[in-house]
Amino acid sequence: MMEQLAANTELTAASEAELEAAGEIGRSREQILNEVNKVIVGQEKVIELLLISLFSRGHCLFVGVPGLAKTLLVSTLSEVLNLSFSRIQFTPDLMPADITGTDILEDDAATGKRKFNFIKGPIFANLLLADEINRTSPKTQAALLQAMQEHRVTTGGHTYVLDPPFLVMATQNPIEQEGTYPLPEAQLDRFMFQIDVDYPDFDEEMEIVRATTSSYLAEPKKILSAERVVALQDLVRKVPASDHVVKYAVALARNSRSRQNETPEYVKKWVAWGAGPRASQYLIIGAKARALIHGRHAASCDDVRAIAPSVLKHRIITNFHAEAEGIGPDRIIAQLLESVPEDAPAR
Repeated sequence: MMEQLAANTELTAASEAELEAAGEIGRSREQILNEVNKVIVGQEKVIELLLISLFSRGHCLFVGVPGLAKTLLVSTLSEVLNLSFSRIQFTPDLMPADITGTDILEDDAATGKRKFNFIKGPIFANLLLADEINRTSPKTQAALLQAMQEHRVTTGGHTYVLDPPFLVMATQNPIEQEGTYPLPEAQLDRFMFQIDVDYPDFDEEMEIVRATTSSYLAEPKKILSAERVVALQDLVRKVPASDHVVKYAVALARNSRSRQNETPEYVKKWVAWGAGPRASQYLIIGAKARALIHGRHAASCDDVRAIAPSVLKHRIITNFHAEAEGIGPDRIIAQLLESVPEDAPAR
């Protein structure tokens, strides 16, 4: 009896600690946004998606034209979160060793003999910006994507673990596609989000021009640390998601597939391949993270809907009927969000 009472007391204490941590991450979100906005003008939705992916242990694919401060955004976020940052400019001649690192033959002063020492590459960082990932060969892309999936690097017969947290933010330029190596759909599926970075509006662009052509240099404060980010990532996994929320996320993913029994007619007409099970997983873990950063300790269907476009967009492959009619993934996702009810029946 006493053992059961002690266990219940410990469980209650743990729950109270988690609720307090949930409140902390909600407060931290406002502080992070305030500090990032000292350098970055606008882009609140992009920043929120970045935070969700970070706390979900997911990776992001940015799509946007050059000059929209993607590199500055990621480097500023790493500074505010007190995380190490690295940037790789992908080019056709980039080799896997240029990313992961390589063994260098050096003299050992103590023994007088030569030995191989591993020199870490730029992938050994908490936040890695892979700029124009589709500019390099599939072999080099695969080296990065393997590290994204396994959080480790193998070279020279040795395996090196990447320090957590580890998040890759890759960019693709929607123009100038000549000489590129587009990521296959199976590799795109490794990214949690596709984040479209749009042009700023008129007032935001005015503020950007004023800030970047003056002598003022913003100095954002550090809010979190690598250890605290890892702890909050662990907390996200403990956020509850009720069965009807999970069912709604699974229904969204399944209804995007043209070969399921429950598939709507417009999906059968326009979609060649839909989202796989990984999309359902990301919808739920992302909904949990979104709930936390808004100070709530339970995921909802509204959280799922809010991140669904970024989770599904790069996972829905349209067919020639859709291309002929000018139908893209955005239109299909909008119809899915309208037609799939929250109380979607199990199939």
